[in-house]
Amino acid sequence: MALNPAQDELQRRERVRLAGLLAPGLLWLILFFALPLVVILIYSFMTNGPRGNVVFQPTLANYITLFTKSIYVNAYLRSIWASLLTTLICLLLGYPLALFIVRQPARWRTPLLFLILIPFWTNFLVRIYAWQIILANNGLINSSLDALGLPTITLLNTEGATLLGLVYGELPFMVLPLYAAIDRFDFTLLEAAADLGASRWRAFLRVMLPMTMPGVAAGSVLVFIPTLGQFVVSELLGGAKVDYLGNLIQRLFLRSNPPDWPLGSAMAMVMMLVLLVLILFYFRATTEDDR
Repeated sequence: MALNPAQDELQRRERVRLAGLLAPGLLWLILFFALPLVVILIYSFMTNGPRGNVVFQPTLANYITLFTKSIYVNAYLRSIWASLLTTLICLLLGYPLALFIVRQPARWRTPLLFLILIPFWTNFLVRIYAWQIILANNGLINSSLDALGLPTITLLNTEGATLLGLVYGELPFMVLPLYAAIDRFDFTLLEAAADLGASRWRAFLRVMLPMTMPGVAAGSVLVFIPTLGQFVVSELLGGAKVDYLGNLIQRLFLRSNPPDWPLGSAMAMVMMLVLLVLILFYFRATTEDDR
């Protein structure tokens, strides 16, 4: 059915108004997300010059290097393993914490969530420096052990310190989605399961966990993604003794002599491909209402 001129003009104005509203956000995404991503993609196929300059000579050597040299293969495996371990620990700590908050009276929930969010008021880098002071050889923990006459232990510049920093930094991102999912859960279903003879553990595994799985998936994605590319924690708490993806990419761009931007770009692209697969899994595992 043809529209009359007045309706056609009204629709045209609506499209112009919508385009005007979307234009600033689209321009921002194009300039500061899409364009840099395209540059990195192009650089990943270029050749590194003798002085660290990018030579526009297409090659697959950068990607071949990533999958053939053990230092890069091990960095990917180590980073994925550290991210999975961090995600699992955050889940094991975050689920009971989120459940505890949900089970509290309504007047206490907001203050408890407020305590979860307080660390975000301080810059993440400052908080990691605080952990350096706590874990140092003459820091709070070792000073307390020494005062008690106990032997001191090496905490800083270890993989354990790196894992501690990662869990500390990412735990709130696990708790908040879990809280939202558990808050929507109908706890009378657990009572019904108990009436049917299910133990508490079985009722949790068969009833509560599947129904709160969207929160688990969301929290896992929010923890895994930033952890995979993290380099500040391993640099400051781990002493950069072990190569993770973030540290290698930073080194290739800023610290190598000469720098190797094409290889660093290739590493970043492969890492983003891994994250893309994870995000697609998240969208497959959750519905639009859950997200």
